[in-house]
This record gives sequence, C-alpha cells and structure tokens, in this order.
Amino acid sequence: MAKNPDPTLELSTAAGVTRTIDDWTTMFHLCLVVLPDRPEAAQWIPVARRIFGVLGDSDARTAYVIPSTPAIAHRILEAEEGRAMVFVDPDRAFIKSLALEHLPALVHIRQDTSVGAVAEGWDPPAWQKVAREISSAMAWSVPDVAPPGVAVPAATAGWAV
Repeated sequence: MAKNPDPTLELSTAAGVTRTIDDWTTMFHLCLVVLPDRPEAAQWIPVARRIFGVLGDSDARTAYVIPSTPAIAHRILEAEEGRAMVFVDPDRAFIKSLALEHLPALVHIRQDTSVGAVAEGWDPPAWQKVAREISSAMAWSVPDVAPPGVAVPAATAGWAV
C-alpha cells in the first residue's frame, strides 16, 4: 500500500539536479513511471511515451524514476533519456518513502506531495485508472495506456523492490 513520500526527501535527475520532493511539486503534480533497474524495464517505455505524450503538456510533470545510477538509467532508457525527465534513486530512498513493493509502477504525486494514485506491477486496467485520475486532476485528456491493437507487455506482478 503506497503512502505519501517524505516531502523533504531529495530526488535527483540523471543530469544531477537535486531538489526536495516539495520543491519538485511546487508548480506541478508529478506523473511518474517507476521502472525496475533491469534491462526488461525498456518494455514499458512505449507505454510511458503514450502517457507522457498526452499528459506532458498538462500541469503534471512527467518523468521516469530509475532506482539506480545515471549510468544504469541511460542503459535502460537509451534515447528516451533525452525526451523525458529522468530521476534516479540509487539508494531507493524515494521508492521506500512511497512504500512501493513492485515495479514497474505508475505514480501520481499531487502538488501538496500526497499520493493521488498508484498502480504497482503491470496491470493495464490499474494503470489506466491512475492515468484517468491524473487526467481528471489536471482537467486534461486521458491517455490510452494499452490501446486495442497495440502490443503491450504481458500483465505481471513485476519485480519486488
């Protein structure tokens, strides 16, 4: 069961910019795709692209979170790293603060740093529900997480944190 993160916890981008969760949410909600630090994580990049493609212009900051170093994040995301914000969490402090148990995950953090919604593991209907919640909070269009006819990864509980 996810919980609100510590607002004073620092979170760094792969480029080395470090701020507290409270600072990252000063102007925007966060829409985070948290991927495992494994090569298989790249399977969810197309899913994240669909989400970010719709919500990226809303009042939600879209970003990946990789629980590892910038080098590992680069290996997983490759060219995607230049298209989206990437947070790294090498000591998993952020993921632990959220009480996430399985990755991948889709996480919505509101401007007050409270958790709006979370889907852990890859369950397309659960991710769609979170996407709808974020879209509703932003008064924005809803991304189609797993559109009909588009190949998506098989449903999975994911990897334990």
